[in-house]
Parts: sequence; structure tokens; C-alpha cells
Amino acid sequence: MKMLAKWRLLSLFTLMALVLSGCGEPYLSTLRPAGEVAQSQYELMLLSTAIMVGVIAVVTIIFIYVILKFRRKNDKEIPKQVEGSHKLEILWTVIPILLLLILAVPTVAATFKLADVSPMEKKNAEGKTDALVVNVRANLYWWEFEYPNEEIITSQDLVVPTDEKVYFNLKASDVKHSFWIPSVGGKMDTNTDNINKFWLEFDSKGADEAGGLFYGKCAELCGPSHALMDFKVKALPRAEFDQWVADMQGVKEPVKAETATAQQGQEIFNNSCIGCHAVTPANTAPEAARVGPNLTNFGERSRVAGVLDMSEENIKKWLEDPEAYKPGNKMTGKYAELSPEELDALTEYLMGLKVQK
Repeated sequence: MKMLAKWRLLSLFTLMALVLSGCGEPYLSTLRPAGEVAQSQYELMLLSTAIMVGVIAVVTIIFIYVILKFRRKNDKEIPKQVEGSHKLEILWTVIPILLLLILAVPTVAATFKLADVSPMEKKNAEGKTDALVVNVRANLYWWEFEYPNEEIITSQDLVVPTDEKVYFNLKASDVKHSFWIPSVGGKMDTNTDNINKFWLEFDSKGADEAGGLFYGKCAELCGPSHALMDFKVKALPRAEFDQWVADMQGVKEPVKAETATAQQGQEIFNNSCIGCHAVTPANTAPEAARVGPNLTNFGERSRVAGVLDMSEENIKKWLEDPEAYKPGNKMTGKYAELSPEELDALTEYLMGLKVQK
């Protein structure tokens, strides 16, 4: 009875593993690919899994067959010895080689295809690239996204067009990080001493299923808030992306606060925050001067600090005690404690930082 119970429990766990392996949200799951790169990597994963399962199945069948057919019936009987059989040695040497080739050929082909970033190196008459290029800069614990052709900078929310290749230059400002959008493609390290390059494609159908918003992660242990170093990806149709770019490029001066409370908040911001946070998207500031996330369109973002839902309450929580939500962040202790009235004013100003109405 105990053995039967164990087998039932094992069967239940096996069934659960099979069912749950198909679960996952479309904005975060590698098992629900939303782009050419993700689809290619997903197919390689299926191929390798099929090979492994096939090997396990064949070995298991042979194992059971041998146990049943050649179990010892007479202690005096010695089974036929096959030591030194050239046929068997060739067989179990050739088969693994063939399996490796079956896996290696598509893997190598995909590696060269996904590593081709030549379009981002070709300059047109204006000295720019025809391909969309984004310079990604990873920081403790936030992300900056610079569009060199469009001459704009934003942070935390990466905005991209769907159904076309987007090329990335990846770099880190402080320690090694890793740029990863699970639903769209595999991770790539961001280093301090060199730039890594790759491309991704954001499928419009996958974007619709994900509600137009994919989740990005840091996939390299970089400090106490590594697990909280998130960013979001807004995947838009080309026309909407172009409109977003035009709206960002149209911001030449910081947004003027409209209400008296927001004006007070703007004064607090200009006295305490402007040294680290820009509120215009132009990329004229040198990289070394960008010590905090660009806040030009902060009021349009889906998260506060990448991890809290966008709301006035959460903005205030972050401003009051950023260390409680992202331990080790560089904002902690950089400004004087704010009164409740100052918090209200600064929050209202930050919520009003929008480029699209």
C-alpha cells in the first residue's frame, strides 16, 4: 500500500509539472514567445527537450527489457559476456555524436543569425542608421534608454515599435548587470568595460496578448536589490511609436506646473532633485552626469521605481523611504526629510510630468 501511495504521489507531481510548464503570463514567460528571437530560442529548447526525453525513454525501455529478460534464474548460470564488443562500442559512440549534431547545427545557425547586428553599423547620408538603435545603460538599480538617432533619453520604460528589429547597445555604469525581456528574447550581459550588441523583435500579436506591456529583468546578481531591478517595455504599432518620439522631441523645456501645489513641488524639485534627475529628453548631458533616471514622462509610467504600482500613495512611500523598497539604491540619504505638505506638492508635480495627454 505504501509503495502504491508513493507511485500515486509521483504520478500526481509528474502531471502537475507537465500542466504547470504551460503556465506563464504572456508579458513575462519564456514559454510564450513574442518575437522572432524568442520563437527561435523556444524552438531550440523544444528540440533539446525532445532529444533528452527520447534518450531517457530509450534507456528506460532497454533497462526494463534487460532486467526482465536477463534476470538471473540460476546462480550457476553465467550470462553471455559482451565485453570488448566493437559493434556495441561503435553504437554507443556514434549515437551521441549524431544527437549532438542534430542539436548543434540549428543552434550554431541560430547563434550566427541572432548575432548579426550589421544594420546598426551602417550609416546613411545624415550619419545615422536606418535601423532603430537603443543604447541601454544599466545602473544600480535602474535602466536608462537612449535613442541616438532620435536624440532622446528616457528611463525605466523602454518604448519600441512592433514587428521590426530593434538593435541594442548594452553597457553598465557600475557593476555587471544583464538585460533580459523573457517573453521576447534571451538575456545579454551589460559590462562596464565593453559594449554588447544584439537585436530583438516585438511581435504585435504577442504584444496584444500581453496588453502592450512586457516585463524586463536584470538577470545578473548585482547587489541587494538585484531582484527589484525591473523595467517595462511598451510595444506600440509604428505610427504610435513615431508619435511618441515626436512628443518626446517636442519637449524643449521642463513641463510648467499648473496648480499652486504643483508649482511648490516644482520648486522643491529644482532645489533638491534636478542635480540627479533631468526632466527634458534631450541627450545633450554627458553620460557621467546622468546619475538618476530621466523623469520627463514620469507621470505616464506604469511603475514607481520599477516595482511599485503608479499611484500618489506609492510615490510618497518611495520619496519618504526609498531604502525600504530598494535596499542599496543611490537615492537613499541624498535629500532632506520632506514634510507632509512638501510630499504632497512634490508628488503632484511628478504626476504631472507627461508628454502625451
